[in-house]
Amino acid sequence: LARGWEEDAAVAAVTPKVVRALRSPLPSLPQTENRTNVNKKGIYRFEQASKCKAIQDNILSSSIKKKRYSEDYYLHIVTKLQNCTWIRRPEESMKFRSELASCCDAVHNFIASQNNTPLGSNMSYEVDSKKTILITEDIFKMLPVSSPLSVYPFKTCAVVGNGGILKNSSCGAEIDRSDFVFRCNLPPTTGSISKDVGNKTNLVTVNPSIIAQKYNKLNEKKTEFLEDVAVYGDAFLLLPAFSFRSNTATSFKVYHTLKEFRASQRAIFFHPTYLKSLAQFWRTKGVKAYRLSSGFMITSAALELCENVKLYGFWPFSKSTEKMPISHHYYDNQLPKPGFHAMPKEYNQILQLHGKGILKLQFGKCESD
Repeated sequence: LARGWEEDAAVAAVTPKVVRALRSPLPSLPQTENRTNVNKKGIYRFEQASKCKAIQDNILSSSIKKKRYSEDYYLHIVTKLQNCTWIRRPEESMKFRSELASCCDAVHNFIASQNNTPLGSNMSYEVDSKKTILITEDIFKMLPVSSPLSVYPFKTCAVVGNGGILKNSSCGAEIDRSDFVFRCNLPPTTGSISKDVGNKTNLVTVNPSIIAQKYNKLNEKKTEFLEDVAVYGDAFLLLPAFSFRSNTATSFKVYHTLKEFRASQRAIFFHPTYLKSLAQFWRTKGVKAYRLSSGFMITSAALELCENVKLYGFWPFSKSTEKMPISHHYYDNQLPKPGFHAMPKEYNQILQLHGKGILKLQFGKCESD
C-alpha cells in the first residue's frame, strides 16, 4: 500500500457523536479490587464497548465526503481502533464473502484456467480493454485445468504487505503458522528479517516491471532470478499477464523459464475479467483508482478463499502512532508513482473490514511466544 494522504483522502462522514467518542479518552481500568470496583470494571467494559462501537460504526461508515484529512487524522483513528478489542463476526464475514462471490467469484475466476478461458477465444485485457489476445493452443497449455486455489476454504490466511511497520515486529512465527501465506512483489524473506516477516510463502505476486528492471526481462540473469525465487519453495508466482498488453511477453517468459529449469515454483496468471469485476465492486464503495494495488487485490481474493484473514505490513503512513518515522517498505524506502493507486480509500476500506470483524489488521508488534 502506498501513500497519498494529502492528495486524496476522501473518507467517511463524521457525526458529532463520533467526534466526541474520538476526543474523549477510553476510560482507564480501576487499579484496586473490591466490590464497587468490580462494578466499575463492568461499567468500564460497557463504556469502552460503546465507544469502540461508535468509532467502528460511524467513523468508518462508507458515506464518503470530499474532504482532505491529514495523515495525523488517520493515525488518530488507528490509535483509537488499536485500543478496541477485535472480535471476529462470522455473520458479517459470511455476508461480505457472498457479496464478493456474487460479483467476482474468486474461487473459480481469480486465476486464469482452462475452465474459464476457452481455447480459441479472444480474451480482453483488464486495463487495455479494447485490446484482445487470442487464446492459442500454446497459451491454453500454460493454464492450469482449474484454479489451483479451489481447494478452499483455507482455515487461516496471512496476507503480508511490505510496509516498514513489519521491521522489528516479531510477526514471523505467527505468519508462518498460517495455513496459506500470500505475499506481494517478490519481497525478501530470508536472513534476519524472517523473524519479522516469516518465510512461508504459498503465493507471491510478481510485478512484470521487477522482471524487466531487475532481471532484464529474463533475456539474461535467468540464474539470478531462479536463485531469488527459490526461497519461496513451491509457491505460485502470480502475474498480471492479461492486464496490459506490455505485460504479456514478460509474464510468459517467467512461465517458460520456471518450466525450462524445472523450478519448483509455478507461474499462474490473474484472470482479467476477475480484476475488472473486482475494480467495479470496489468502485461502488468509493475506491476509484486507475488500478487497485496488488495488496488490495490479494486481500479481496483471500476474503473469499479463507475463513480467517489476517493482514500484516499494511501501513501506508510515514510514521507510527507514536510518531516514529517508518520506511515505506520493510526493505527500502522507495515510494510508488503518485496517483496510480487510491491508497487512502483502500486503507479506509481495510479499516472498515477490521472494524466489522471481517478481517483482522495487525497494527504493530506481534506477541512473541
